[in-house]
Amino acid sequence: MSRDWLIVYLVAGEPSGDVLGGSLMAALKTATGGAVEFRGIGGPAMQEQGLKSQFPMSELSVMGLIEILPHARKLLVRMRETAQAIDNLQPDAVVTIDTPAFAYGVVKRIQTRQIPRIQYVAPQLWAWRPWRVHKFRRQFDHLLALLPFEPDWFAQRGVDCHFVGHPVVEIEIGQSDGVRFRTNHDIDPNALAICVLPGSRQGEVSRLSTPFGETLRRLHEKYPNITAVIPTVPNVADAVMAAFDDIPLRTIIVEDTGDKFSAMAACDVGLAASGTVTLELAMARVPYVAAYKVATVTHWLASILVQVPYANLINFISNREVVPECIQSRCEPDMLFGHICRLLDGAGAGQVNAMRPALEAIGLGSVPPSERAAAAVLQIINKRIK
Repeated sequence: MSRDWLIVYLVAGEPSGDVLGGSLMAALKTATGGAVEFRGIGGPAMQEQGLKSQFPMSELSVMGLIEILPHARKLLVRMRETAQAIDNLQPDAVVTIDTPAFAYGVVKRIQTRQIPRIQYVAPQLWAWRPWRVHKFRRQFDHLLALLPFEPDWFAQRGVDCHFVGHPVVEIEIGQSDGVRFRTNHDIDPNALAICVLPGSRQGEVSRLSTPFGETLRRLHEKYPNITAVIPTVPNVADAVMAAFDDIPLRTIIVEDTGDKFSAMAACDVGLAASGTVTLELAMARVPYVAAYKVATVTHWLASILVQVPYANLINFISNREVVPECIQSRCEPDMLFGHICRLLDGAGAGQVNAMRPALEAIGLGSVPPSERAAAAVLQIINKRIK
């Protein structure tokens, strides 16, 4: 190698991947003493670490088998552009973060096969469509797994995979942050607060805002002093504000991502779109209900293809329903309201205690996942250089 610093090309396609990428970039800087340069696609967290995104990350934030179709042509163009940029740059490694469909579409178009190709967040093939594993075996040199059982699953199918832990366990959420949030927003220490997380994509917000909004109305009738705290992200902030503008209880919209975890810690219960935010609520020791809705055709196809009994990761690792799941037809106000009332009336403490073993299984109390991931990336690069 003619230069004395590394170049890593990263690709993230949604807010959770952007946060993951930002933490990885910071860990790589520390591990290399700053002798690393970054290129690629990312959002605010990665840009804060010095990345100038090739195009807006929001263009990749599309989810669902049917929902993606109107965007397919543009995504294909972006795949080709990204692969061409990588071939022109000749980086020391390409790290694609989550968004497996876009990641696969990019790496298979890279002409220079000597560049190490690493997928950070192993695709959940163990949950559905396991036959796709051959595609990842052919196109990626290594997978970095968030879940402890994934390396064995992939190894049995001929794919190199390393467990690094889930990034959620690096979050530092203290009760003092919750107290400060309540003070700053004039929430009485004895008043109830519910953390509402309707998703980070436009489709999620549009589908969940109606059942979530009606649930909040019913909660207000039973608990008149309850406050809804609604953390959101920039790409859906306007939609969230519009969706919850007319509910009768007091609402606090949290747009600053730096306040999100304090907002969670300030709450007594949560109502969240199934996804990474549910693990963040678990880290904040907030009992919650997980909910989700997709297009009808998407749900029908998923019901045929999905091979796991739970949508929520805490439940999957625990092999039981620790967290109530209200998916698709079950995502309706009566059910959501009933589950939240049970948590507020005493069941919440038991849920919080039951979530702890699952958090430990994904790395809580161990070496930070970002440091593990950075070490794995550097090891892969060094092997290729030698």
